[in-house]
Amino acid sequence: MQKVVVVGGGGHVGLPLALVLADSGFEVISLDISEEVVEKINSGQLPFVELHAKELLIKYLANKQFKATKDFNVIQSADIIFFVVGTPVDEYLNPDPNLVVDTVVACKPYMNSNQLVILRSTVFPGVTKSVKNILGESNLFPDIAFCPERILEGHAIEEIKRLPQIVGTANTFEAQRASAVFQQIGVETICVSLEEAELAKLFTNAWRYIKFATANQFWLMSNEAGLDFTKIREAVIYDYPRASDLPNAGFSAGPCLLKDTMQLAAFSNNNFALGHSAMLINEGLPLYLVEKLQQRYDLSLLNIGILGAAFKGESDDIRSSLAYKLKKILIFKSKSVLMSDPYVTVDQNLVPLENLIETSDILIVAAPHSVYRNIETTKPIVDIWNLLGKGNLI
Repeated sequence: MQKVVVVGGGGHVGLPLALVLADSGFEVISLDISEEVVEKINSGQLPFVELHAKELLIKYLANKQFKATKDFNVIQSADIIFFVVGTPVDEYLNPDPNLVVDTVVACKPYMNSNQLVILRSTVFPGVTKSVKNILGESNLFPDIAFCPERILEGHAIEEIKRLPQIVGTANTFEAQRASAVFQQIGVETICVSLEEAELAKLFTNAWRYIKFATANQFWLMSNEAGLDFTKIREAVIYDYPRASDLPNAGFSAGPCLLKDTMQLAAFSNNNFALGHSAMLINEGLPLYLVEKLQQRYDLSLLNIGILGAAFKGESDDIRSSLAYKLKKILIFKSKSVLMSDPYVTVDQNLVPLENLIETSDILIVAAPHSVYRNIETTKPIVDIWNLLGKGNLI
């Protein structure tokens, strides 16, 4: 049984991968620097919401095929090392690959040349080759591949097992070795070069971000004309396959889409007009909502309730959530702002939904959690998502 260490294995991407690998016959260790996360995982508790993960966690903890640790020494006996760490942008909104590189450097004393190293973090094109060179400077020559995650957060378990895996390598042998890992999971692999795989991941996220921006721009145009984009969209997509992928309007955020669009812009020397336009549209949506409310109400006299703190529906992840951008704007415009979310536990300022509805004069659906469909109130609700099925004209 091959031994796998997932570095960054307590996060939204690393932990589901580790559990799927255990479920596919590997001995797996999730390596994470957070003692709290490690203890939680080893006690059989998930640190975040992820469908189908709990049962796998309990099963493979019990048979000792999986565990979490903070001890870097476990890398020494690994056959395969996955690196799954975040790739932030810096204070100048430029991609910062240092976290990935620094993590590999921190693991370097425990690595050997017989191992297979798979980078799974979204990286700026050329980072994987740099990692290869850095290891080579220390006379470490493991096989290296860049195999980007392609999952929808919250549905990672099922999608890792179902979606084809892009495998980027520098040669055929590395491609075969990396492909074998994912073929054991049961998925098809698509082999390309390192840089092609790195760009494929960025293109994927930028494409989604631009699609959401297109829908949001259409919504803005419709709304300014006093027309309901929901009805227009339904007419456009009905039994018409060439428009079936037109999303509805809504906050487009999270830890990947905006960041990776920025990375792609930086890669192209900021010659990415579509990407920059998408950023302006998606990031500008909270401002537009507040502007429309100000045209109808004196917000300084009103309490505003924000429904949802997560960056998307049925999630507990608040990273880069536009709900918080909306809250910051409203703090300066309204009498008070309350926020509620049935999933989020990390924000101690959240209030129960009942309190929010009772206290607020206007409600805004920021995250389309299904529980909000059952809200009964006569108070105005701003619903850009059309979650309540009453259209999204504001």
